[in-house]
Amino acid sequence: MAFKQKLAKATGIPATKLPSSYQVLGDILLIKLPKLTASQKQKIGRAILGMLPYIRTVCEMREISGELREPVVSVIAGNGTTTVHRENGVLYKMDVSKVMFSKGNLSERKRLLDKIKDGETVIDMFAGIGYFSLPIAKFTKAKEVISIEKNATAYNFLTDNIALNKLGNVIAIQGDCITAARSFHSKADRVLMGYFPGTEKFLGAALWMSKSGCVVHYHNVYSEKELWKKPLSEIEELCKAFGKEYHIEGKKKVKSFSPKKWHVVVDFTV
Repeated sequence: MAFKQKLAKATGIPATKLPSSYQVLGDILLIKLPKLTASQKQKIGRAILGMLPYIRTVCEMREISGELREPVVSVIAGNGTTTVHRENGVLYKMDVSKVMFSKGNLSERKRLLDKIKDGETVIDMFAGIGYFSLPIAKFTKAKEVISIEKNATAYNFLTDNIALNKLGNVIAIQGDCITAARSFHSKADRVLMGYFPGTEKFLGAALWMSKSGCVVHYHNVYSEKELWKKPLSEIEELCKAFGKEYHIEGKKKVKSFSPKKWHVVVDFTV
C-alpha cells in the first residue's frame, strides 16, 4: 500500500486531500499540507510517527522565503528540529526550521565531483551549511575550498559540519559574498554560484575572483521562454564589462522551480 493510502487509512482523511510525497532529513520528515485544518495536520503528524518508527519529528513545510532562503516550517508532531542528515557519505547537521536543504540538487552535487581537478582552489559563493563545499572537500583533491555564507545560522552549521566531517581544507567565511570577493581577486580555479533567483547580481563578484581558465557554475531561475537567451546574454554582458573572454562549457535544467520556471545551471570558462 502506498504512503498516501496508508495515511488515509490511519487518519480517516480522504487520500485526495493528502500529499503523495515528503522529504526526510535525518530523523525529521517534512511534508506540505495545504488546505487542511490544524487538527487534521496534527492527526497526520501522529499517524506518520506511528507508521515510520525512524522519524522523531514531523514538520509542515510551507515555503522558502527571503534573501537568506529561510524555510517556513512548523512542528505538527514530535519535538526538535535539529538533526544530522547523511547523504552520499557526507554528514550535514542542520535545523530544518532555520536553514534549507534541497535533496533535489543531489544530481548536481554528484556532477560537480567529477569536474574538480587536483589542486584547484574552489570558491563557493553561497555555501549554506556546506551543500556543495563538503562533498568537494571530502571526495576530491581540491587544494582548498573557500566557503562564503551570509546567514549567521547557516554559517554556524557550516563550521559544525566541517568539524563533523573532519575536513582540513575548507576555509569558512561569514559575510556577504560581494564584500568577501574583494579579498580573492583572481584566486579561484572554480566558482560555485548555487543561489537563486537573482544570481545575476553576483556575476561581477564571481568574475573578479576568477583567474584565467576559471570555470564558473552559474545557477539561476528562468521561465521556459527565457531559455537560453537570457542567461547567456547575462554572462556575455558581464564578461564584456570585465574585458574577459569566455566559453560556454555546458548548460542544463537542474529541476522544476515552479510552473513553467526552471532552476538551471550554465558552466562557462573565463
